[in-house]
Amino acid sequence: MEPAFWLIIFIVCAYLIAKRSPGKLFLHGLVVSLVNCVWITTVHVLLYDTYMTNHPEMATMNATMPMPDHPRLMMILMGPVFGTLSGLVLGLFSFVAGKILKTKGV
Repeated sequence: MEPAFWLIIFIVCAYLIAKRSPGKLFLHGLVVSLVNCVWITTVHVLLYDTYMTNHPEMATMNATMPMPDHPRLMMILMGPVFGTLSGLVLGLFSFVAGKILKTKGV
């Protein structure tokens, strides 16, 4: 269910970036996701115990990841990776949204 919500979030963000940014849509999408990964990673690290209590599948996955004894450090290291990957997706969505909106005379 979560991937469907992320797709909707990416589409809405791409639309807003395409409508409101002055240009360089791909770069704006990338930067939005990088900034987003900073605060999300920070919250996950600071509220680790609560996060793991409410996401048991993540706790199970952490046990099989590298550095299972240092899950907060792993979050800090992996946050920018996921932020960059989602930034590439949002950048592409923003670029495409800009092309679509311009073809409609906007």
